[in-house]
Amino acid sequence: MSLYRIMLVDDEEEVRKAMIRQMDWGKLGFSVVGDAENGEDALEKVEQLEPDVIMTDIRMPYMDGLTLVAKIREKYPFMKILIFSGYDDFEYAKQAIKFKVTEYILKPINGEELSEILKRVKVSLDEEIEQRRNIDILQERYENSLPVLREVFLNDLVSRAADASDVLPKFREYGIDLLEAKKWFAAVIHVERMEQTEEQELSRHQELIPISVQALVEDHLRAYGRFVVFNSAEGITVIAAAEGDHSETGLINQFNDICKESRRMLGITITIGVGHSCDSFQEIGHSYQTAVDALGYRAIVGSGRTIYINDVEPVSRGKLQFEAKEEAELTTAIKFGDGEQIGGILRELTARMDDAKVHADQYQVYMLTIVNCLIRLMQQYDLRFGEMFESEEHYADIMKRICRRESFAEEMIPVACRMNEALNQARDNTTRKAIVEAKAYIQENYADPDLSVDMICKHLRMSPAYFSTVFKKETGQAYVNYLTEVRLQKAEELLKETDDKTYEIAQKIGYQEQNYFSYVFKKRYGVSPTKYRGTRGNG
Repeated sequence: MSLYRIMLVDDEEEVRKAMIRQMDWGKLGFSVVGDAENGEDALEKVEQLEPDVIMTDIRMPYMDGLTLVAKIREKYPFMKILIFSGYDDFEYAKQAIKFKVTEYILKPINGEELSEILKRVKVSLDEEIEQRRNIDILQERYENSLPVLREVFLNDLVSRAADASDVLPKFREYGIDLLEAKKWFAAVIHVERMEQTEEQELSRHQELIPISVQALVEDHLRAYGRFVVFNSAEGITVIAAAEGDHSETGLINQFNDICKESRRMLGITITIGVGHSCDSFQEIGHSYQTAVDALGYRAIVGSGRTIYINDVEPVSRGKLQFEAKEEAELTTAIKFGDGEQIGGILRELTARMDDAKVHADQYQVYMLTIVNCLIRLMQQYDLRFGEMFESEEHYADIMKRICRRESFAEEMIPVACRMNEALNQARDNTTRKAIVEAKAYIQENYADPDLSVDMICKHLRMSPAYFSTVFKKETGQAYVNYLTEVRLQKAEELLKETDDKTYEIAQKIGYQEQNYFSYVFKKRYGVSPTKYRGTRGNG
């Protein structure tokens, strides 16, 4: 094991040095990582050095030892602290106890005594580390916390906060036997508050009532099959697996019996809301929410009974809703995809209508929602409505023609593809316009030695990464190469048309170093600027 880190704090430098020099720290299991002359200095160094142990005098200027200990305890509650004091003062000792000081040592102290104290401190540190690392203890703590972890996971599951990839592993880890069923149901139990009476002892212990109800539920459902019971934000919650003879009817019968038994045996009125069944465990959150919705009908159908959501709300045999995720996929395809992607998504959305068993009005709502998604996109990008729909007809006539189930996809695909083409064209035009503007900006500012992609992008309000990509695509050159070309062309003109010296030309075209300008020029033209001018003169 590595040495424990120790720091000494004393306002007398000689005392600190003598202590560091006289003790065999390594043999005792310690390494002195630093020292300080007062509490203020020590606090700063504690942050940097992170010692395991602090040895401090009690009387020091600026900040005394006890104030230092109090501040350290706020941030480092487990740090070992040894206090030295030349005063056998009960008040000091009492304060030291309050701050959980490891040792309170009276001066003077000899090396042998200090060695014994440090040995005790090391044993204590060793035991603490061993305890923290002990696998058996950690395992025991984990097992003790399993009920809490299990309940947190189940609450995340019904609130749809659980990561889908974690569900199966967590089921196995927490011993939840609900996998591989045909269907699952969630139920939520609302416990009515009991009026306190002399006859009913349980009424005087309201905190025990939910525990009694939960025990009753568990006893009854064992005859039904596999289930799990836990507490959620809405009440005692049950998730049950339906398989074989264990149908939803059987489950509801069990719940009805539980309501009666709770009233008869415990004198407690409970109402149980049962949600829609789900075919996938990932959808148990929906079943839970509909169980909560069922409880909301207590005021209408009465308390003290089981309320099945299918009995109080119209049943939707199939889900038909244009989800936010699907809208995002369609929008992305129209903005960045191609005709094949657009057609595939729209045909897939349309096919969902064939599988759904819903009221006829819901088909119209579903189709109008998809059409509305496209119209919002047209408005966002100022696309002409008539051009996208190839019609100047009245809006109502267009909607009537488009929103026919049998031809919906084939009507919508051409519209979406025309939007795709228009957006691509607009994007290309915008890009070309930006590149033209960038070239003009370079022509105006090439003499600035600090001219950079960031400067141009700030002017264009464009991201550097995107600018670099489209600039090279449009010009065939990277920005740096293009700028160099512009500067060298200007240098060529100045060399031909003026008598400016080489360093002057370098400065005029954005090079601060004449030598670097000459290097770049020669690399491009094969000769130095001076020789190039001489060649021109000879010509």
